[in-house]
Amino acid sequence: MLRTVTGPIRAASVDGAVLPHEHLRTDMRWAVGIESDPYRWLDEEHTVIDELRDLRLSDGLNLLIDLTCLGMGRDAAALARVAAASRVPVIASTGVFSEPFSPARDADVPTLTRLLMDEISNGLDGTGVFPGVIGEVGCWGAEPTPAEERALIAAAHASVATRLPVATHGRDSLGVLEILLAQGLPAARVGVGYAGSDLPVARKIAESGAYVSVTALGNGVDAAVRVALGLIEEGHAERLLVSTGTSRVAQTGRYGGPGYAHVFQAVLPRLREAGVDEDTIRLVTRDNPLRWLTAGAA
Repeated sequence: MLRTVTGPIRAASVDGAVLPHEHLRTDMRWAVGIESDPYRWLDEEHTVIDELRDLRLSDGLNLLIDLTCLGMGRDAAALARVAAASRVPVIASTGVFSEPFSPARDADVPTLTRLLMDEISNGLDGTGVFPGVIGEVGCWGAEPTPAEERALIAAAHASVATRLPVATHGRDSLGVLEILLAQGLPAARVGVGYAGSDLPVARKIAESGAYVSVTALGNGVDAAVRVALGLIEEGHAERLLVSTGTSRVAQTGRYGGPGYAHVFQAVLPRLREAGVDEDTIRLVTRDNPLRWLTAGAA
């Protein structure tokens, strides 16, 4: 069973494409110690609803994972409205985002773990919405700060206790993964947000048993395609996740951005042109994210 914002569904009922790394509602304009960005937000439900509805009809979008956790402007009630109106099931997340945005940067690991366990057990933001994933957690700079490392350890502890998968982000993808695995978290439960173009690093992630999560906006289309093709050609197709990574209003189609359709319109066509068959496309866009989501299921 998958925990979606409108209630549990069976993983087997998801027959179409899955977007495993997206954001439907964010507000990240208030970070401490980084340059202000007036476009670091996304708060237009009708814009998002229209895009998801269109993708459901045109490309068979059947599930979306929203990785907007604590410190990113998460709004669980808004996610439920978007899912109901678009008829695309949405999975929400818990977790504490990177230090510049963290609402709990001074908290110790036990406190952070209790915070995550409370959200997992009792729901998000005072609603009846329960998270189905922990993330995205990781680092904002070149490597995790002590506060970010504590947030990662707490995420690992919560995942070990509840079997929810973990999604990460940050340039130090191997360092972030190492912190999680050191806490006894199975690699198959980790989706590593990989924002680089270094295939050997992606290969190491896949060889560990974790998933390499590339996004068309985070990595860039060229890098996303290059890494995806490299992993597929080397026999690591089963460890690849592909998404768009939309997180701000300027990236939506209404305002001239590529929108949530970017992976369908820019990445998948290039994989097909390179000779990737439809069975592998389905593996990457459906089977892999569902396997990651259910990796801890009994």
